[in-house]
Amino acid sequence: MHAAHRVDGGSAPQTTARPEIDATLAKLEAAAPGWAKSPLKERIALAKKMLAGYVDIAEASVLAGCHAKGIDPSSQLASEEWFAGPTIVIRNLRLLIETMERLDAGRPPFDPAKVRTRPDGRVVVEVFPSSGMDKMLFAGFSAEVWLEPGVKATEVTERAAAHYRVPAEKREGKVSLILGAGNVASIPPTDAIYKMFVEGKVCVIKMNPVNAHVGPFIEKAFKDAVDAGLVAVVYGGADVGGYLVEHPLVDEIHITGSDKTHDFMVWGPPGPEREARKAKKEPLLKKEITSELGNISPVIVVPGPYTDAELAFQGESITSAIANNASFNCNSAKLLVSPTGWDGREKLKKSIADALGKVPVRKAYYPGAEQRWKELVESHPKVQRIGSTEAGTLPWAIIEDIDAAGTDKVFSMEPWCSVISETTVGSADPVAFLDAAVEFVNAKVWGTLSATIIVHPSTLKDPKFAEALDRAIQKLRYGTVCINHWPALGFAFGTTPWGGHPSATLEDIQSGKGWVHNTFMLEDIEKCVIRGPLVVKPKPTWFAGHKTAAEIGRKLVKMEAQPSWLKLPGLIMQALRG
Repeated sequence: MHAAHRVDGGSAPQTTARPEIDATLAKLEAAAPGWAKSPLKERIALAKKMLAGYVDIAEASVLAGCHAKGIDPSSQLASEEWFAGPTIVIRNLRLLIETMERLDAGRPPFDPAKVRTRPDGRVVVEVFPSSGMDKMLFAGFSAEVWLEPGVKATEVTERAAAHYRVPAEKREGKVSLILGAGNVASIPPTDAIYKMFVEGKVCVIKMNPVNAHVGPFIEKAFKDAVDAGLVAVVYGGADVGGYLVEHPLVDEIHITGSDKTHDFMVWGPPGPEREARKAKKEPLLKKEITSELGNISPVIVVPGPYTDAELAFQGESITSAIANNASFNCNSAKLLVSPTGWDGREKLKKSIADALGKVPVRKAYYPGAEQRWKELVESHPKVQRIGSTEAGTLPWAIIEDIDAAGTDKVFSMEPWCSVISETTVGSADPVAFLDAAVEFVNAKVWGTLSATIIVHPSTLKDPKFAEALDRAIQKLRYGTVCINHWPALGFAFGTTPWGGHPSATLEDIQSGKGWVHNTFMLEDIEKCVIRGPLVVKPKPTWFAGHKTAAEIGRKLVKMEAQPSWLKLPGLIMQALRG
């Protein structure tokens, strides 16, 4: 760890000097072949040390995250840093350890009985719940991975864990550059974990300056891997990132962040020369690059016989997907799409506004947020502004009545701030509406990461609508489609692959290419489909305003590290008090 680095939430780490970067990459390059060829038992032992290390730094890292984002660490808002920080990292490591242990025992990386073929010939793999504990904690939720068309059920197990199917002596060592996201603490470490244990590569993580405070915790938690030259963390801005991208010892790149940063690296600065390169499909960057970028995440609301209580629950659910992390999430709810002529539209909007009114405004900690907020909000005539305006914060805003037939910037500009827009398409007929909504978001709304469909269980009983929903899921060009809930669940579960829909290209990158998490090591992924009940009781722990969420976050870290039925009653009691 650099002398200037601190793990107490104090001063940010200093920029890493280029000679130190060169030496760091040389160490990684030297270790890469050995790691690529290393036996499973060695990898399992290291992963267990990394998991224990993250448990050790969990509390301190949460405190530092709260400090950086203007969160009172004694408040329930601190739950965001627990859930999206150490809990997810620890869960990812534990699930990968379990998968590697199955492989080491000569078994498939997942239960082959979970593979099935749909009537249309598409193959899906049930990936959640992955344990009895998951089933208990997330009653009524399920997730499956849809594989690309043409894949046969007999091929799924044969193709999974591709890295481990290559004989050790034939594996090539590679250095992977992780350009870390600045918004969520778990993203840089889990991206590195994926590259290390699913793909067998060593990693250098370049921290985003916005959350550079996370880097020293990664270094401390992953000390054994750092000492062995398998992981390194470096610091700095765009100049350091550019130096690393072009460095001859970096073999490949994974970026979580902006499509603009991605395109600058791949195609060069905006202008005629970039467009000419795209037309010829001749990128400046010759190295392999994977990515997870932004998204204007739609919430598609199917008309149905919703009660006031059901609309209130969904209003709170959508609000939580807007408000989490001050709305600095690539999967934040950003565009409400409801049916033209639906009599429940105003009630749902009111339920969202009411719920947002109960959520405190947040520190706008991400650079450029105020400018984006003003650009969107001040250019529209009909906007609900909710919450007080305090120095350094931004009110919540609902931009209403956007014309779906127009070319409004809300369809192409990711807000990355405390804004959600609202539009209508189709008609109040559920089948016609859903068909129209899918066509609309696929054709007009930027991004391919995640989408939500809200549907009443009574509507699902209609065979014609059930067929329409299945058709919609097939057609939606999103990496995660979630029924009735926030698709961030797909980021959290771990067994669910996370990434943009594979229809993206380097020329039109949308939300990125490639997958992370994916702890079952599946190949040929097209999308993940998550289903949950319309209403969940007790209140989900990820809901804004959950009264005991922070206490649950502390307990979940221990549960994910070492699952035990003895720990379950304490979690349930806290959840019931929410």
